[in-house]
Amino acid sequence: MADDEVLEPEAASGALEASLTRTVASRVREHRQQLGLTVGELAERSGISKGMLSKIENAQASPSLATLARLSEATLVPVTAFFRGLEEEHDALFVPAGRGLEIVRKGTRSGHRYQLLGSARGPHRRMEPLLVTLSEPSEVFPLFQHPGTELLFMLGGTMEYGCGAGRWLLHAGDALQFDGEVTHGPTELVELPIRFLSVISRDAVS
Repeated sequence: MADDEVLEPEAASGALEASLTRTVASRVREHRQQLGLTVGELAERSGISKGMLSKIENAQASPSLATLARLSEATLVPVTAFFRGLEEEHDALFVPAGRGLEIVRKGTRSGHRYQLLGSARGPHRRMEPLLVTLSEPSEVFPLFQHPGTELLFMLGGTMEYGCGAGRWLLHAGDALQFDGEVTHGPTELVELPIRFLSVISRDAVS
């Protein structure tokens, strides 16, 4: 067996590598036992030394893809079967109070503050949570349109909010959900300061 076919655990780092090694060890043992094979029999069947196979099953060595391919052929299961149960990495985004990323949206003006509260990576980037603060009176308001669905949740103040032909007077604790493709935005700032949470959900990566 070639030396580059095995990665000793000491050379690996981090919880993900350790979790991978343990998961593969469990799955290899599980599929060997399902076939009623001993370690020696599977070693002979796969062309892997008995000692190395024992190390793999005891999470003392992490096999390369080439080694997993041999085990896959010998146990009659796809290579992916050896990763079943592996914990996936998930993003968790924490934003301390008052530390949301300041962003500028179309129509942003003095007294209009938008703070992005989180942005997940890759295919999970389907939600945009914003903390919006309106602190200055205004007679002209920007109107918005965007893909997806938007949910507003009022935290403080009072405002009239328009969506298409509809108008809603929103107080603290009120919620309003609507299609983002419909023209929307504040139409009257009744009681300042106004703070609300805006969450935009999209069906696909934008």
